[in-house]
Amino acid sequence: MATPRFLPHNRLDDLIRQLQAAGYRVIGPRLQEGVIAYGELAAATELPWGWQDEQTPGRYRLQRTGQPLAFAWATPTQGLKPWFFAPVEPLWRMRRTSDGFELAACLPQEKPLAILGARACDLAAVARQDAILEHDPHYQARRQDALFIAVHCTRPAASCFCASTGTGPRAMRFDIGLTELDTGFVVEAGSPRGRGLIEPLALAAASAEQLATAQKAVAAAALRQTRHLPPGDLAARLAAHSEHPHWAEVAQRCLACGNCTQACPTCFCHARSETASADDQTAEQARHWDSCFGELHGHLAGFQVRPETAQRYRQWLTHKLGNWWTQFGESGCVGCGRCLTWCPAGIDLTQEVAAILGEAA
Repeated sequence: MATPRFLPHNRLDDLIRQLQAAGYRVIGPRLQEGVIAYGELAAATELPWGWQDEQTPGRYRLQRTGQPLAFAWATPTQGLKPWFFAPVEPLWRMRRTSDGFELAACLPQEKPLAILGARACDLAAVARQDAILEHDPHYQARRQDALFIAVHCTRPAASCFCASTGTGPRAMRFDIGLTELDTGFVVEAGSPRGRGLIEPLALAAASAEQLATAQKAVAAAALRQTRHLPPGDLAARLAAHSEHPHWAEVAQRCLACGNCTQACPTCFCHARSETASADDQTAEQARHWDSCFGELHGHLAGFQVRPETAQRYRQWLTHKLGNWWTQFGESGCVGCGRCLTWCPAGIDLTQEVAAILGEAA
């Protein structure tokens, strides 16, 4: 479909039914316990119509807008990471037998996911996790057939800075791309699968005015972002400031709780643990998310390599913005701003980097 189409709000359910009929489990943003979070969608009425989020360092609030829009907010509380890289999951189970033991892998067997409303920053994060977990069978089992319906962001939060990281507000990888206008969506196909799902809807072509309005809204969203990170590989510059006194100043505020790493859509640290049944007949190994701020994470070869909070914060930030380039050829930050919002101390990554590098935030 070379020509963008227009999907009225009252036909969004047609797209959802199309996805369900194609065998997808549809995931999208919903109001859940006072926040907007991804969850399973049965119908368009479950979307957060008429709500917007207010996000600043250490603060998250929802507000009613009175506008009949489903995506007039910035980011859900979590990115897409939990849907492909589970917070906790069994890797294998063992059962004792008469002549030894049997070992069985625990690969997930689930319906393919269709993510409706994926943000540009979260899709960029998925691309980063694709590279990190390329050979992880559990991740690939969930990820390989997933379909992404992006909604280009037109209302960033005060915590967002994806324009400076080059990851938004317009999504770059998607099967179907949507831009929400007052009465519906401009629709683009980004893949043959996306085109195959759109064509049966027989949508009218988007008008020149609708296309111009959509482009203007996304461009304006980029201009409204006030936070930013310096561009490019910061490894050498951060290494040159490895003993800067600001690391210790941040540590006075940082609780080392690890919230930033749990909310981050690209952090991938994890640990494994084994449990056995009381009768010693079965055992299981599980994987769970870990954090470089945790006490045990830095305990290597018999001693703690990062005993101080300042060292852990420096490890997290220099890896995210510097060493990640060496490993994966790009930054580990996608500018979603969740590490700011969900930090209970309101620590602002963009301001800390500016202070350490001696730049204005």
